[in-house]
Amino acid sequence: MIRVKIENKKIQIKGHALYDDFGKDIVCAGVSTLVITTVNAILRFDREAITYQVKEGNVLIEKKKDTKEVNLLLENMIALLKELEKKYKKNIKIEEVSS
Repeated sequence: MIRVKIENKKIQIKGHALYDDFGKDIVCAGVSTLVITTVNAILRFDREAITYQVKEGNVLIEKKKDTKEVNLLLENMIALLKELEKKYKKNIKIEEVSS
């Protein structure tokens, strides 16, 4: 299962969807596409707005600047991940942690 943890200025994405075999998993592909597209779009606006780390398929995004563009892009990514969660409850889980 992919676990997305949203906490203040951090978003952590861990795990594998296990929806299908490696290379055929549409849930993993969807999550990867959303995350990569969002990170790349933010970096096109401002290379210092976020930091991100990718390690063995796990991703950590940290918001460094609180701008309209960054917030809008991250909110959009989260909304789309929530849509995936609705359709694939056994494969993706989103947890929002309040600080």
